[in-house]
Amino acid sequence: MKLRVARHTSQLQALIDFYTQVLGLKVIGGFKDHAGYDGVFIGGANSEWHLEFTQSEEPAVHQSDEDDLLVFYLSAVEYSAMKNKLTELRINLLAPKNPYWAENGLTIADPDGFRIVLALL
Repeated sequence: MKLRVARHTSQLQALIDFYTQVLGLKVIGGFKDHAGYDGVFIGGANSEWHLEFTQSEEPAVHQSDEDDLLVFYLSAVEYSAMKNKLTELRINLLAPKNPYWAENGLTIADPDGFRIVLALL
């Protein structure tokens, strides 16, 4: 089984930049003007999962809340490097709603406002 998480956006390039430049994921594919949609597939190297972001003329309408999370588990070395990178890039850490994530991870938001937790393995 493979996993794809798909989401529509009104700012495709900002999401591409965020997930590749900040989180270090890779663009593994994409498409242009497929039935009026442009899209990109972003994932980790050799992963059985990826994120798909699409954009069309129809604006994205989102209603996420503080418990809607993508959680990425990092090794101690990766976690430390990511923490330093977030500081260097001046990316604000958010207080998570669930106290577990305050103790076990770093919470940030992507350009669409969806929350991401970077947690220790």
